[in-house]
Amino acid sequence: MKVIRSALIALAALALVAATASGATKQRTANPQVAILLPDPVGRWATADRPFLVAALAKAGLTWSVDYAQGSPTLQMDQAKQAIADGAKVILLTNVDSRSGAAIERDADAQGVKVIDYDRLTLRGAATYYVSFDPVKVGSLQASSLVNCLKASGAYRKHPTVAELNGSPSDSNSARVKQGYDSVLRPLFSKGIFRKGPDRWVPGWSPATALVLFQQMLRSTGGKIDAVVAANDNLGGAVISTLKGKHLEPIPVTGQDATAQGIQNIFSGWQCVTVYKPTKLEADAAVRLAVSLVEGSKPVGLNAKISDGTRLVPSVIEAPIAVTKANWDLPIRDGYLKRSDVCAGSYKQFCK
Repeated sequence: MKVIRSALIALAALALVAATASGATKQRTANPQVAILLPDPVGRWATADRPFLVAALAKAGLTWSVDYAQGSPTLQMDQAKQAIADGAKVILLTNVDSRSGAAIERDADAQGVKVIDYDRLTLRGAATYYVSFDPVKVGSLQASSLVNCLKASGAYRKHPTVAELNGSPSDSNSARVKQGYDSVLRPLFSKGIFRKGPDRWVPGWSPATALVLFQQMLRSTGGKIDAVVAANDNLGGAVISTLKGKHLEPIPVTGQDATAQGIQNIFSGWQCVTVYKPTKLEADAAVRLAVSLVEGSKPVGLNAKISDGTRLVPSVIEAPIAVTKANWDLPIRDGYLKRSDVCAGSYKQFCK
């Protein structure tokens, strides 16, 4: 229990620092035309998506507001109502969950306000457009990179046990990411090349919950887990924290979002891969669509139609990129991360 407690404290502290660094939960210009509704002020939403979206909106000459829902569906619904009351013409929505997101979109549609699903598709919603990276490709990149890491370590030939820590069941992307990595892993399981380990979902993408779940996985398998498909870097970090706390050797662990910690775990040998989604591409695509909706002009960049469970939503789908030791500095070169945040403290030695 000591390992769990200390790791939970560390994870909570990291979340608090990230939330504090992101500033206030509400930011705006005068008379916002576009309301950005993000699920929380932690990680990529504050450090990447918000600044890229705001910069693109400012360049386009549109006014904007940003609200963080603090992980609360109720708060996000209230924020959407306020945005509509403030006169927003377009809402860029990353929902906390699909149920509340669909309610937001129905209310907005009834009042003539257009919604763009940003990064997360709202199931059975009423969004005009959807902008994201291909989540199935994200998952397949995770699994194929994991296979490569197991081959490189020699564990591939030893019928390794592979566990899965899936994302939040309330996030529609989670099932599609899992679809991607299962498409690579399921044939290996069925042929007996790999052994299927525990397979758990992590409500709210919570690293603290992931840590407890991985502890349970280790106990249920007698510690015999040889690799973990973790749906993002925070969940992978929970796995790594547990391994370090138990003084165990590194095993291949995946991730997503190219966080500074994820990159550090990669070049220090604790993580196999993270999937990088160049957020500027996503933000720019969303803003181009927002401009078309505000101006009543032809939409730009649509390249797919994605089912939300009831209809096909016109979409812009970008391609994700696997980041490993071979190209770990790509997110830095793209301006997604700061070298000073990655190559800090004891990690400086890996950045030479």
